[in-house]
Amino acid sequence: MDPAQFFAASRLVIVAGKGGVGKTTVSATIARAAAKRGLTSLIVEVEGKSALAAMYGKPVFSYDEVTLAEADPDRGVAEVRARTLTPDEALVEYLESAGMNRISRRLMSSGALDMVSTAVPGIRDILVLGKVKQLERAATADLLVLDAPAAGHAISFLESASGLADAVRLGPINTQARDVLELLADPARCQVVLVTLPEETPVNELVETAYQLEDRVSVSLGPVVVNGYYPALTGLNADPTNAAIEAGTSLRPGERKSLLAAAQFRRERMALQREQVARLADALPLPQLRLPYLFDAELGPDQLDLLASSLLTGIDGLDAAPTPEGQP
Repeated sequence: MDPAQFFAASRLVIVAGKGGVGKTTVSATIARAAAKRGLTSLIVEVEGKSALAAMYGKPVFSYDEVTLAEADPDRGVAEVRARTLTPDEALVEYLESAGMNRISRRLMSSGALDMVSTAVPGIRDILVLGKVKQLERAATADLLVLDAPAAGHAISFLESASGLADAVRLGPINTQARDVLELLADPARCQVVLVTLPEETPVNELVETAYQLEDRVSVSLGPVVVNGYYPALTGLNADPTNAAIEAGTSLRPGERKSLLAAAQFRRERMALQREQVARLADALPLPQLRLPYLFDAELGPDQLDLLASSLLTGIDGLDAAPTPEGQP
């Protein structure tokens, strides 16, 4: 599949998954990959994480929009922007746009939103989703990437519009909830990309989340991203001593044992991930995109570019024949 076509399929991509599977990394990667194909991207972050900015080599950002990566017209690369959305700031912005500047900040400082959110469950989530809907309608970027809350909260987060539409039958809250429901239900405007690791528990939780989203939110599901996938290696069964001789060198005491243990670990890890991605494919008939495991202590712009290139390669092959077992 042409990556440009892939990214143009939905104007909003919601990235969700269990905490710790690399959801924020995948959000950053999708935005960077789209930019490499000339599409401007806006990442919307809702949990106040600093890792997203660090991956682009930028300082922590807040509610105000910032540029994470400048455009490079000569190479056909578009810019990547980002912002954080919070319920309080979204409400302040809504009130100010309605001409209620004087009371907006006072309302926030009084803690009124906390009282309202207790009385009306889901109001905080709908404030954020309502702002996302506004950004999507305004076409502020070719692609919006929403780094959603972790899997458990993601379901209630996306389900908030349905609950509020049923609970509040009239007025602006109902209108906002209906607008958000229309956004979530339209595959041309929105799709959810779920993220997992090639491990048993994350795969189980992803499958459960996928079915809950389809049943309770009626949202379109895009390809599953399998993050942290160990690339296949050859020569793992070779004797390290012989390999060293062939390379014109020799091993120091203890190195043969360490190399054998490392090869055994890699074989077991590759067997585990083959089993889990096959199980995932059986349980959830969605295309898979795999991002390689990176052996870096921290992820920065160089690593992000590597992940983006890997994602683009995976998208290119979505319509191709399946790769041999064990291959990324």
